[in-house]
Amino acid sequence: MLKKMRRTLLAAAVAGGVGGAVAAPMTLQDYLALSGPAPTLHVAYGAAPSQFAELFQPAGAGPFPVAVIIHGGCWTKEFGGITQMRNMAGDLARQGIAVWNVEYRRYDEEGGGYPGMYQDVANAMDRLRGLAPAHALDLRRIVLVGHSAGGHLAQWAASRAKLPRSSPLYMADPLPVPVVIALGSLADLRNERELIKSSCDRDMAQLAGVASAERPDIYSDTSPAELLPAGVRTVLIHGEHDHISPTRVGQDYARRAQAAGDAAEVIVLPGASHYDEVAASSPSWRIVSARIRHAVGL
Repeated sequence: MLKKMRRTLLAAAVAGGVGGAVAAPMTLQDYLALSGPAPTLHVAYGAAPSQFAELFQPAGAGPFPVAVIIHGGCWTKEFGGITQMRNMAGDLARQGIAVWNVEYRRYDEEGGGYPGMYQDVANAMDRLRGLAPAHALDLRRIVLVGHSAGGHLAQWAASRAKLPRSSPLYMADPLPVPVVIALGSLADLRNERELIKSSCDRDMAQLAGVASAERPDIYSDTSPAELLPAGVRTVLIHGEHDHISPTRVGQDYARRAQAAGDAAEVIVLPGASHYDEVAASSPSWRIVSARIRHAVGL
């Protein structure tokens, strides 16, 4: 297992070194300055201002593979999110991949946190079934891509079939997704709670609710690590200089997923920070977009 992980890391380093020196790691301000084209379609899936998603449809007749992308930002509205993800959405659409860019209520918005934030992501995901025929979306070729806090939500969304029926987050027949690509993700809420506190200043009650007699374990339906095995392939991608979600986080999750019987691998982006992975202008994007294309069969 460790040998395979080292081979993956080496392959990423070699790929990142082709073509000259690696650019300086992106900063938070670089990330906040990201933007992209306007979406093809704006779709509300609820009445709240943050309950919507954006469809980026490629040129041509289709059918198009689909990348569902979920922004990060420490689960708060303070650090932007959906606007910055238009940068990668526009580039993926140019490559022939339809993109579903998901917004959701974060912990500091009315109705956000637990359970609303998770229900928003689930409702946005399942809305794709109704849109697919009119927009030539091939939901058999679909990948979930999440960044940072959005990586947690993407990994959670890919694991929804494992949710206990007693959970308020349970939905019958969720849209299946075979591959999730987690970019600087923070998905193991139980074991990474101290890192999440230091990196994002988030308490678990803000993300996972509070324990009750009916729900004694707040991680049982909120932490993807507790839903393993999910029958999903997970690709965990981290910047070499990511101090918000270090490579160790992905390695620990991969080992846990593999031990449970799921496929998982870790890729390190040479010279990259926590933000390069979502910027189409970054040298890291060549590696990230190649994995997205591979996940949808391109």
